[in-house]
Amino acid sequence: MYPRPGRVLATSLAALSVASLAACTEPEGGFGAGGGGETEITLVEQPWEDLMVENAIAGRLLEELGYTVRVEELSVPLGAQALASGDADAYLGNWWPSQQDVFTDPIEAGDVEVLGTLVTGTSFEPAVPQYVADELDVTSLADLADNAAEFDSEFLGIEPGTPGNRSIQDAIDDDAYGLGDWNLLESSTPAMLAEVQQRVDNEEPVVFLAWEPHWMNVEWDLVYLDDPEDAWPGAGEIRVATREGFETDNPNVARLLSQMEVDPATASDWVHEVSQEDTAAQDVADTWIADNPDVVAAWLEGVETVDGEPAEAPRD
Repeated sequence: MYPRPGRVLATSLAALSVASLAACTEPEGGFGAGGGGETEITLVEQPWEDLMVENAIAGRLLEELGYTVRVEELSVPLGAQALASGDADAYLGNWWPSQQDVFTDPIEAGDVEVLGTLVTGTSFEPAVPQYVADELDVTSLADLADNAAEFDSEFLGIEPGTPGNRSIQDAIDDDAYGLGDWNLLESSTPAMLAEVQQRVDNEEPVVFLAWEPHWMNVEWDLVYLDDPEDAWPGAGEIRVATREGFETDNPNVARLLSQMEVDPATASDWVHEVSQEDTAAQDVADTWIADNPDVVAAWLEGVETVDGEPAEAPRD
Protein backbone atom coordinates (compact mmCIF):
# COMPACT_ATOMS: atom_id res chain seq x y z
CA MET A 1 0.00 0.00 0.00
CA TYR A 2 3.47 3.09 -0.92
CA PRO A 3 11.64 6.48 -8.74
CA ARG A 4 11.98 8.08 -11.88
CA PRO A 5 12.91 6.01 -14.92
CA GLY A 6 16.57 5.04 -15.01
CA ARG A 7 17.23 6.48 -11.54
CA VAL A 8 16.48 3.60 -9.18
CA LEU A 9 18.99 3.36 -6.33
CA ALA A 10 21.43 0.54 -6.94
CA THR A 11 21.63 -0.10 -3.21
CA SER A 12 17.92 -0.54 -2.70
CA LEU A 13 16.06 -3.79 -2.41
CA ALA A 14 13.48 -2.45 -4.80
CA ALA A 15 10.12 -4.10 -5.14
CA LEU A 16 8.40 -1.97 -7.73
CA SER A 17 4.69 -2.10 -8.39
CA VAL A 18 3.83 -0.08 -11.45
CA ALA A 19 0.45 1.35 -12.35
CA SER A 20 -0.81 4.12 -14.60
CA LEU A 21 -1.95 7.10 -12.50
CA ALA A 22 -3.12 10.77 -12.57
CA ALA A 23 -3.30 14.04 -10.46
CA CYS A 24 -3.97 17.84 -10.36
CA THR A 25 -4.19 21.36 -8.64
CA GLU A 26 -5.38 24.93 -8.53
CA PRO A 27 -3.66 28.24 -7.70
CA GLU A 28 -4.92 28.63 -4.12
CA GLY A 29 -3.07 27.93 -0.87
CA GLY A 30 0.37 28.25 -2.41
CA PHE A 31 -0.16 25.61 -5.11
CA GLY A 32 0.25 26.42 -8.78
CA ALA A 33 -2.45 25.99 -11.39
CA GLY A 34 -3.42 23.15 -13.65
CA GLY A 35 -2.11 19.67 -14.25
CA GLY A 36 1.42 20.76 -15.07
CA GLY A 37 4.59 19.08 -13.91
CA GLU A 38 5.87 15.55 -14.33
CA THR A 39 3.34 12.78 -14.90
CA GLU A 40 5.35 9.97 -13.29
CA ILE A 41 5.49 9.96 -9.48
CA THR A 42 7.64 7.71 -7.29
CA LEU A 43 6.46 6.83 -3.78
CA VAL A 44 8.61 5.26 -1.06
CA GLU A 45 7.25 2.32 0.90
CA GLN A 46 8.17 0.06 3.79
CA PRO A 47 6.15 -3.17 4.35
CA TRP A 48 3.80 -1.41 6.77
CA GLU A 49 0.19 -2.23 6.00
CA ASP A 50 -1.22 1.25 6.63
CA LEU A 51 1.43 2.81 4.40
CA MET A 52 0.70 0.20 1.74
CA VAL A 53 -2.99 1.13 1.75
CA GLU A 54 -2.25 4.87 1.78
CA ASN A 55 0.07 4.46 -1.22
CA ALA A 56 -2.56 2.34 -2.94
CA ILE A 57 -5.21 5.03 -2.35
CA ALA A 58 -2.93 7.80 -3.57
CA GLY A 59 -1.98 5.68 -6.57
CA ARG A 60 -5.58 4.92 -7.49
CA LEU A 61 -6.56 8.59 -7.29
CA LEU A 62 -3.54 9.66 -9.31
CA GLU A 63 -4.26 6.96 -11.90
CA GLU A 64 -7.73 8.38 -12.39
CA LEU A 65 -6.13 11.78 -12.95
CA GLY A 66 -3.73 10.53 -15.64
CA TYR A 67 -0.48 10.00 -13.76
CA THR A 68 1.86 7.03 -13.63
CA VAL A 69 2.91 6.00 -10.13
CA ARG A 70 5.80 3.79 -9.17
CA VAL A 71 6.21 2.42 -5.65
CA GLU A 72 9.70 1.54 -4.44
CA GLU A 73 10.16 -0.53 -1.30
CA LEU A 74 13.09 0.84 0.68
CA SER A 75 14.20 0.85 4.29
CA VAL A 76 13.66 4.11 6.16
CA PRO A 77 17.32 5.22 5.80
CA LEU A 78 17.40 4.33 2.09
CA GLY A 79 14.04 6.02 1.60
CA ALA A 80 15.40 9.23 3.11
CA GLN A 81 18.45 8.92 0.86
CA ALA A 82 16.25 8.43 -2.21
CA LEU A 83 14.24 11.56 -1.43
CA ALA A 84 17.37 13.60 -0.65
CA SER A 85 19.01 12.59 -3.94
CA GLY A 86 15.85 13.08 -6.00
CA ASP A 87 15.51 9.39 -6.87
CA ALA A 88 12.06 9.30 -5.22
CA ASP A 89 9.34 11.94 -4.99
CA ALA A 90 7.20 11.41 -1.91
CA TYR A 91 6.92 9.39 1.28
CA LEU A 92 3.63 9.03 3.15
CA GLY A 93 5.20 7.27 6.15
CA ASN A 94 7.40 9.91 7.83
CA TRP A 95 6.71 9.05 11.49
CA TRP A 96 7.72 12.06 13.59
CA PRO A 97 9.64 12.53 15.78
CA SER A 98 10.64 8.84 15.82
CA GLN A 99 12.39 9.20 12.43
CA GLN A 100 14.16 12.44 13.32
CA ASP A 101 17.59 10.79 13.51
CA VAL A 102 17.25 9.79 9.86
CA PHE A 103 15.41 12.78 8.44
CA THR A 104 16.60 15.82 10.43
CA ASP A 105 19.82 16.40 8.44
CA PRO A 106 18.26 16.18 4.94
CA ILE A 107 15.30 18.30 6.04
CA GLU A 108 17.54 20.98 7.56
CA ALA A 109 19.71 20.91 4.42
CA GLY A 110 16.62 21.48 2.28
CA ASP A 111 17.05 18.19 0.41
CA VAL A 112 13.81 16.81 1.88
CA GLU A 113 10.70 18.91 2.48
CA VAL A 114 7.64 18.26 4.65
CA LEU A 115 4.42 18.70 2.71
CA GLY A 116 1.87 18.05 5.46
CA THR A 117 0.59 15.72 8.18
CA LEU A 118 -1.26 12.57 7.18
CA VAL A 119 -2.02 11.01 10.61
CA THR A 120 -2.04 12.64 14.05
CA GLY A 121 -2.21 11.01 17.48
CA THR A 122 0.25 8.17 16.91
CA SER A 123 2.38 6.12 19.32
CA PHE A 124 5.76 4.47 18.66
CA GLU A 125 7.53 3.25 21.76
CA PRO A 126 8.24 0.20 23.95
CA ALA A 127 5.19 -1.52 25.39
CA VAL A 128 4.23 -4.54 27.47
CA PRO A 129 0.99 -6.54 27.55
CA GLN A 130 -1.44 -5.49 30.28
CA TYR A 131 -0.92 -8.75 32.19
CA VAL A 132 2.80 -7.93 32.45
CA ALA A 133 2.04 -4.47 33.78
CA ASP A 134 -0.33 -5.97 36.33
CA GLU A 135 1.87 -8.85 37.49
CA LEU A 136 5.26 -7.07 37.52
CA ASP A 137 4.07 -3.51 38.13
CA VAL A 138 5.83 -2.37 34.95
CA THR A 139 4.30 0.79 33.51
CA SER A 140 7.47 2.82 32.82
CA LEU A 141 10.86 2.34 31.23
CA ALA A 142 12.17 3.00 34.75
CA ASP A 143 10.53 -0.25 35.94
CA LEU A 144 12.37 -2.56 33.55
CA ALA A 145 15.82 -2.85 35.16
CA ASP A 146 14.42 -4.24 38.41
CA ASN A 147 12.67 -6.94 36.39
CA ALA A 148 15.55 -7.76 34.05
CA ALA A 149 15.50 -11.48 34.86
CA GLU A 150 11.81 -11.74 33.97
CA PHE A 151 12.48 -10.23 30.54
CA ASP A 152 15.86 -11.94 30.03
CA SER A 153 17.18 -8.37 29.66
CA GLU A 154 15.80 -8.29 26.11
CA PHE A 155 13.87 -5.83 23.99
CA LEU A 156 12.22 -7.27 20.90
CA GLY A 157 12.74 -4.99 17.91
CA ILE A 158 11.94 -4.95 14.21
CA GLU A 159 14.06 -4.46 11.06
CA PRO A 160 17.74 -3.50 11.62
CA GLY A 161 18.38 0.20 11.03
CA THR A 162 14.87 1.39 11.76
CA PRO A 163 14.58 4.52 13.95
CA GLY A 164 12.68 2.65 16.67
CA ASN A 165 15.46 0.10 17.00
CA ARG A 166 18.00 2.92 17.06
CA SER A 167 16.21 4.60 19.93
CA ILE A 168 16.22 1.38 21.95
CA GLN A 169 19.90 0.81 21.21
CA ASP A 170 20.72 4.43 22.11
CA ALA A 171 18.98 3.97 25.46
CA ILE A 172 21.02 0.81 26.07
CA ASP A 173 24.28 2.49 25.00
CA ASP A 174 23.55 5.47 27.29
CA ASP A 175 22.56 3.17 30.16
CA ALA A 176 19.26 5.06 30.37
CA TYR A 177 17.14 3.71 33.23
CA GLY A 178 19.94 1.27 34.07
CA LEU A 179 19.39 -0.65 30.84
CA GLY A 180 23.05 -0.73 29.82
CA ASP A 181 23.33 -4.51 30.05
CA TRP A 182 20.14 -5.20 28.11
CA ASN A 183 20.08 -6.48 24.51
CA LEU A 184 18.05 -5.50 21.47
CA LEU A 185 16.92 -8.47 19.40
CA GLU A 186 16.47 -7.27 15.80
CA SER A 187 14.57 -9.35 13.27
CA SER A 188 11.62 -8.22 11.15
CA THR A 189 8.20 -6.83 11.93
CA PRO A 190 6.39 -10.13 11.15
CA ALA A 191 8.92 -12.14 13.16
CA MET A 192 8.66 -9.82 16.15
CA LEU A 193 4.88 -9.89 16.09
CA ALA A 194 4.86 -13.69 15.86
CA GLU A 195 7.17 -13.92 18.87
CA VAL A 196 5.04 -11.49 20.86
CA GLN A 197 1.91 -13.45 19.97
CA GLN A 198 3.49 -16.65 21.24
CA ARG A 199 4.45 -15.02 24.52
CA VAL A 200 1.03 -13.42 24.90
CA ASP A 201 -0.62 -16.81 24.34
CA ASN A 202 1.52 -18.18 27.18
CA GLU A 203 1.23 -15.01 29.29
CA GLU A 204 5.01 -14.68 29.42
CA PRO A 205 6.82 -11.39 30.11
CA VAL A 206 7.82 -9.45 26.99
CA VAL A 207 8.73 -5.85 26.19
CA PHE A 208 8.81 -4.87 22.55
CA LEU A 209 8.65 -1.99 20.10
CA ALA A 210 4.96 -1.16 19.64
CA TRP A 211 3.09 1.45 17.64
CA GLU A 212 -0.32 2.81 16.78
CA PRO A 213 -1.94 2.70 14.29
CA HIS A 214 -1.55 -1.08 14.06
CA TRP A 215 -3.68 -4.20 14.52
CA MET A 216 -1.71 -5.09 17.67
CA ASN A 217 -3.74 -2.46 19.53
CA VAL A 218 -6.93 -4.29 18.58
CA GLU A 219 -5.68 -7.83 19.25
CA TRP A 220 -3.66 -7.19 22.43
CA ASP A 221 -4.30 -5.10 25.54
CA LEU A 222 -1.10 -3.04 25.66
CA VAL A 223 0.55 -0.61 28.06
CA TYR A 224 2.89 1.89 26.39
CA LEU A 225 5.69 2.55 28.85
CA ASP A 226 6.12 5.98 30.40
CA ASP A 227 9.40 7.79 29.78
CA PRO A 228 10.01 10.18 32.71
CA GLU A 229 13.58 10.95 31.60
CA ASP A 230 12.54 11.73 28.01
CA ALA A 231 14.98 9.16 26.67
CA TRP A 232 12.57 8.16 23.91
CA PRO A 233 11.58 10.41 20.96
CA GLY A 234 8.11 8.88 20.57
CA ALA A 235 5.93 9.57 17.54
CA GLY A 236 3.18 12.14 17.48
CA GLU A 237 2.29 12.20 13.79
CA ILE A 238 2.88 10.68 10.38
CA ARG A 239 3.90 13.24 7.78
CA VAL A 240 4.18 13.46 4.01
CA ALA A 241 7.81 14.11 3.03
CA THR A 242 8.96 14.95 -0.49
CA ARG A 243 12.13 15.60 -2.41
CA GLU A 244 13.36 19.17 -2.73
CA GLY A 245 11.25 21.15 -5.20
CA PHE A 246 8.50 18.57 -5.56
CA GLU A 247 5.73 21.01 -4.66
CA THR A 248 7.06 23.50 -7.24
CA ASP A 249 7.54 20.87 -9.93
CA ASN A 250 4.24 19.04 -9.25
CA PRO A 251 1.83 21.48 -7.56
CA ASN A 252 -1.20 19.45 -8.56
CA VAL A 253 0.03 16.21 -6.99
CA ALA A 254 1.35 18.14 -3.99
CA ARG A 255 -2.09 19.58 -3.40
CA LEU A 256 -3.69 16.15 -3.34
CA LEU A 257 -1.08 14.64 -1.03
CA SER A 258 -1.22 17.61 1.34
CA GLN A 259 -5.01 17.30 1.63
CA MET A 260 -5.00 13.61 2.55
CA GLU A 261 -5.77 13.06 6.24
CA VAL A 262 -6.34 9.74 8.02
CA ASP A 263 -7.32 9.09 11.65
CA PRO A 264 -5.43 6.41 13.64
CA ALA A 265 -8.48 4.18 14.05
CA THR A 266 -9.03 4.03 10.29
CA ALA A 267 -5.35 3.29 9.72
CA SER A 268 -5.46 0.51 12.34
CA ASP A 269 -8.47 -0.99 10.56
CA TRP A 270 -6.50 -1.04 7.30
CA VAL A 271 -3.61 -2.79 9.02
CA HIS A 272 -5.98 -5.37 10.47
CA GLU A 273 -7.63 -6.03 7.10
CA VAL A 274 -4.34 -6.53 5.29
CA SER A 275 -2.41 -8.45 7.93
CA GLN A 276 -5.10 -10.34 9.79
CA GLU A 277 -7.80 -10.79 7.16
CA ASP A 278 -5.41 -11.36 4.23
CA THR A 279 -7.05 -8.69 2.09
CA ALA A 280 -4.83 -7.18 -0.61
CA ALA A 281 -3.85 -3.57 0.11
CA GLN A 282 -5.24 -2.43 -3.23
CA ASP A 283 -8.57 -4.09 -2.48
CA VAL A 284 -8.71 -2.37 0.92
CA ALA A 285 -7.92 0.93 -0.79
CA ASP A 286 -10.55 0.50 -3.50
CA THR A 287 -13.25 -0.45 -0.99
CA TRP A 288 -12.40 2.48 1.25
CA ILE A 289 -12.51 4.91 -1.69
CA ALA A 290 -15.92 3.59 -2.73
CA ASP A 291 -17.28 3.79 0.83
CA ASN A 292 -16.00 7.30 1.58
CA PRO A 293 -16.90 9.56 -1.36
CA ASP A 294 -17.19 12.70 0.78
CA VAL A 295 -13.71 12.28 2.23
CA VAL A 296 -12.26 11.58 -1.21
CA ALA A 297 -14.02 14.64 -2.61
CA ALA A 298 -12.43 16.79 0.10
CA TRP A 299 -9.00 15.41 -0.74
CA LEU A 300 -9.60 16.21 -4.43
CA GLU A 301 -10.80 19.76 -3.85
CA GLY A 302 -8.94 22.09 -6.19
CA VAL A 303 -7.17 19.19 -7.87
CA GLU A 304 -7.21 18.69 -11.65
CA THR A 305 -6.48 15.95 -14.13
CA VAL A 306 -3.31 16.16 -16.21
CA ASP A 307 -5.53 17.65 -18.94
CA GLY A 308 -6.65 20.48 -16.64
CA GLU A 309 -10.15 19.17 -15.92
CA PRO A 310 -11.61 19.23 -12.37
CA ALA A 311 -10.87 16.01 -10.53
CA GLU A 312 -13.70 13.61 -9.76
CA ALA A 313 -13.80 10.70 -7.33
CA PRO A 314 -13.22 7.31 -9.01
CA ARG A 315 -16.29 5.41 -10.09
CA ASP A 316 -16.43 1.63 -10.00
